[in-house]
Amino acid sequence: MLSRRDLLCSLAALPTTAMLPGMGAAAEPLIRVLVWDEQQPAQKQAYENFLGNAIATHLEKQPGLRVISANLQQPEQGLPRDLLDNTDVLIWWGHVRHQEIPLEKAQAIVERIEAGQLSLVALHSAHWARPFVEAMNARTRADARRRFPDPPNGPPVKFEYIPYAGGFVPTRESLLTPAYYAMRSFNGQLTVRVDLPNCVFPAYRGDGQPSQTRVLLPEHPLAKNIPREFTIPQTEMYDEPFHVPEPDEVVFEETWKAGERFRSGCVWKLGAGRVFYYRPGHETYPVYRQEIPLQILTNAVNWLGSQLPRPQ
Repeated sequence: MLSRRDLLCSLAALPTTAMLPGMGAAAEPLIRVLVWDEQQPAQKQAYENFLGNAIATHLEKQPGLRVISANLQQPEQGLPRDLLDNTDVLIWWGHVRHQEIPLEKAQAIVERIEAGQLSLVALHSAHWARPFVEAMNARTRADARRRFPDPPNGPPVKFEYIPYAGGFVPTRESLLTPAYYAMRSFNGQLTVRVDLPNCVFPAYRGDGQPSQTRVLLPEHPLAKNIPREFTIPQTEMYDEPFHVPEPDEVVFEETWKAGERFRSGCVWKLGAGRVFYYRPGHETYPVYRQEIPLQILTNAVNWLGSQLPRPQ
C-alpha cells in the first residue's frame, strides 16, 4: 500500500500501463485504487489501524492493483486533484463527518464518474456521503430527462429540482424519493418538480445481529467466487425502502431474522462510469476483516476498473 506522499511524488512519472511480477510485455494496465476513510476513533474497536487501511491492506495483496489509503485528516481532506486524476476506483467510508467534504469536491468526483474517468464504491454509512449523494442526484436528473423528454412540438420541459434538506430519516409512510410531479399549464408547458433522493431508509438497528445475504445475480462479476448465500455474523441493520434512484442492477439482498430486508449490493450507471453501493458494515464490527466482504470489494475494484475507457 503506497503512502499518499509516496504516490504523489511519483504520479508524474507513472505510465498508463505497468509491468507486474512474472508478466510479459502485454501486461494489462494497473487498476488505480484509492480507499478513502473518515477514520473515526470508534473504528479502533474492530480495526487496529482503521477500517480503510484494513481494506487497503487486503487489496494491495491482489494482482493488478495499485492501492493508496487516504483520510479526512490529510490536506485537502485526502482528495487532492492530482490524486483523483490518477484514480480509477474510489472506495469511500464515511459516517458522521460527511459535511466536511466540500460540495465542490464531491461534484468534481461525480464529474469524473460521468466522464468515465472514475468509478465509486460507497460502503455502508456512506449512503449519506457527499460524493454518493451527488452521484444519486445526478442519476436522478438524468432519469428525469429520460422519463420526460422534450415534446417534438412545443416548449421544452422545465425541471425544478428540490434538494433533500439533510439529516432526517423518513417514516415508512413518507413519499419515496426521488419523486416526480409533472404539471402541464394551459399553454402546453410541461413543468416537472423532482424531489431529489434523500439516500436513507426508515429504520436501522446497531445491535450487531447477523444478516443473511442472497446473491440475486450469481453470474455478475461482483459475485465471482461468492457463495449463493452467506452470513455476516455481526452487522448493523438497515431496512427498506432505500430512497435512491432505481438501480440498474441489484446483485445482493440482505435479510434479518426480525423480517427486515435491504438491497445490499446496487449498481447504477452514471454517464460513462458506475457507482456501486455495498451495504454491510459498522464502524465497531469487523465486517471488512472477513473473507467474503473483502472478496466482494476485490471483485468490485477489478470489474469497475476494467469497465473504464482506457486511453488509446
